Amino acid sequence: MKIINNIIAAGFITIALISCNNNNKADGYGNFEAVEITVSAENNGKLTLFSVEEGQTITKGEIVGLIDTIPLALKKEQLMVSKNIISSKSSGVLSQISVLNAQLKTAKISQNRIQNLIKENAGTQQQLDDINGKIDVINQQIRSVEIQNAPVVNELKSIDVQISQLEDQLQKSLITNPINGTVLVKYAEPNEITSFGKPLYKIADVSTMQLKVYISEKQLASIKIGQKVIVKIDSNKDLKNYEGTISWISSEAEFTPKIIQTKEERVNLVYAVKVNIQNDGSLKIGMPAEMWISE
Repeated sequence: MKIINNIIAAGFITIALISCNNNNKADGYGNFEAVEITVSAENNGKLTLFSVEEGQTITKGEIVGLIDTIPLALKKEQLMVSKNIISSKSSGVLSQISVLNAQLKTAKISQNRIQNLIKENAGTQQQLDDINGKIDVINQQIRSVEIQNAPVVNELKSIDVQISQLEDQLQKSLITNPINGTVLVKYAEPNEITSFGKPLYKIADVSTMQLKVYISEKQLASIKIGQKVIVKIDSNKDLKNYEGTISWISSEAEFTPKIIQTKEERVNLVYAVKVNIQNDGSLKIGMPAEMWISE
């Protein structure tokens, strides 16, 4: 009888412990993430300068590298010489247009004076016809010169476009860091030959980390965006606590990710939730953590 009582007592203790463990279960489990950006080359050539190291903290707008610009600079200089030569050829034509414009201005002054004389019966229609004819001739001469000069003008415009393209390529030869962050991976080394679109390094802002967890439909009603929660990670002695803020809740259900759940739980539909946590330097990308809605 005593043995039976002991078994019953042990059973109650076991049930109590199980109930206690269920009450102390976290509301969500997941891993830390950060927005990662892969910085790639925007030009072709030799990587003459590249001062990036893994783990290095870089500020937004900082110049971290340079792709060889000598070929582009020489091509730009060649275009500038060609532009000067073409401009000198067209200078005579342009001066001719200036003379014709001056003649046209004088003729229009005479036209206005004759029109006023006619109103006062001091001028003749013949005088007005003569000056109108002269104005027409000058306009035709200007159009003729402009037509002759059109290929030169178009060629100059084409050179200007090419120069602008080269200046854009020269600017893109500078490797500019896009965000404040920490270098995660370095893909290239100085003096390597790189090409357009080739990855150079990966960077992420790890000052604020995101914990992505999955919750059930029953838990969905107890959370909202902007709500404060507790995030816990493993430490040497016990769990370390952080305050987090829910920044995103999925609007669509999905099956539980296989990587973090048992076979039985994978068939359950869950909702993804992201929690923002200020990083004190201890939080790393991929590190597991727990989310507690309330203590």
